[in-house]
Amino acid sequence: MIDLKCSKLAHDFWQKLKIKGFNFFTGVPCSFLEDLIRCISTHEDYLPAVREDSAMGVAVGAYLGGKKPVLLMQNSGLGVSYNALTSLNLIYKLPVLMLISLRGYQIKDAPEHWVMGEITPHLLDTIKIPYRIPSPESLGEDLKFCIDEMNRGQIPAALLMRKGIFGGQ
Repeated sequence: MIDLKCSKLAHDFWQKLKIKGFNFFTGVPCSFLEDLIRCISTHEDYLPAVREDSAMGVAVGAYLGGKKPVLLMQNSGLGVSYNALTSLNLIYKLPVLMLISLRGYQIKDAPEHWVMGEITPHLLDTIKIPYRIPSPESLGEDLKFCIDEMNRGQIPAALLMRKGIFGGQ
C-alpha cells in the first residue's frame, strides 16, 4: 500500500532501501528530498540533525551499533561534512549511504547553491567517494552500484539527487 503522504517514486525507493537492509535514517532536510523524508519519517525512525557533520557522526554510531545507515542532506552539507568523511569514514572504513540533493547543478536555483552545484561531483571525486547521479529510471541500478561500492571498499557512497527525482516540485 502506498502512503498518501509521499509519491509512488519516493515510496518505491524507500521500499528498495528497506529490502537492501537499510534500517537507520538521519540527516538535514532539503526540499529536493522532502517527499522521501516524509515517507521515511512516517514509517521509520528518522533522526533529524541540525548539521550534516553531526548527522554523519550519528550515522557512524548507528553503523557501529549494527545498523545500516542512510544520511540525507543537501549538497551544501557535503562541505560541512568533508572533515568527518576524510578523518572518520574513509580512514576507519565506515560505510554510509549518502543521499545528497544536488542543488544548483545544471538548473536555475538560488545563488547560494550555484558554486556547490557545480563542484559537488568534483568534491566527491577528490576524496574518492563513489557516486551516481540517478534518473527516476536508473535509481534502482544506481542504488545497487552504491551498495556494491560500499561493500567492496567499506567506504561511503552517494546518490546525488536532482530536483524532481521523486516527482513533483
